[in-house]
Amino acid sequence: MTSALLRVAAGGGVATLTLDSPHNRNALSTSLINELSEALAAAEADPSVRVIVLSHTGPVFCAGADLKETQAAFDGDGTLPVVPLADLLAALWESPKPIVARVGGPARAGGIGLIAAADIVVCATAATFAFSEVRLGVIPAVISVPVRRRITARAATELFLTGDVFDAARAVEIGLVTRVTDDLDETVRGYCESLVKGAPAALAGARGLLQDVTVRDELARMADASDHYFRSPEGQEGIRAFREKRAPGWIPRPPQ
Repeated sequence: MTSALLRVAAGGGVATLTLDSPHNRNALSTSLINELSEALAAAEADPSVRVIVLSHTGPVFCAGADLKETQAAFDGDGTLPVVPLADLLAALWESPKPIVARVGGPARAGGIGLIAAADIVVCATAATFAFSEVRLGVIPAVISVPVRRRITARAATELFLTGDVFDAARAVEIGLVTRVTDDLDETVRGYCESLVKGAPAALAGARGLLQDVTVRDELARMADASDHYFRSPEGQEGIRAFREKRAPGWIPRPPQ
């Protein structure tokens, strides 16, 4: 299956769901989120699929929420992409099949949510990460639900508040990433070969041992919080400033 935004391929017990929207750095639009949710459900329902891989085309894994669509939602009072993202993260977290994320480039904001919801994350040495929300006047509410279950509390405090970029080595250190490699495809292939050796029901059961059953309810609450911050004056100013390539109004001006 191939769509305008997502490629799906299956073989050898592995279904690969590839974000294919490089023109906007694989930003999470409502359309992409819906297509990914549908492809995930189809892979879960297919008994020949034993492992699900999240991958991407282009140099960027995922830039986070589609800010163009978010701006349009402000103007038309529509649904923000972050709301269906909560359902997608819940579905990834609850999947009975192991999920491997193949990260060959930068991930920001909502893109890190996809990574945190996966079981095994393999990233390229050059990959970078950032929780950039506060610099846009919003908060990493929805993605905080899986992220806080992966990374240390001290790291979450530092990175959520500063919005600073961090590298692949730091991502491994804090628990966001499983392994950094210069041979991304071979490493992902190795994990998939190991995973398909597990009995399907046993893999689902083992994954269930690691899951927190409160995640879906918490994601629903965080979707409401995220919607509030995106629609706030700061959120709207931050997104406009980002799209206009200027500093937002809350950054202090240097003394004259």
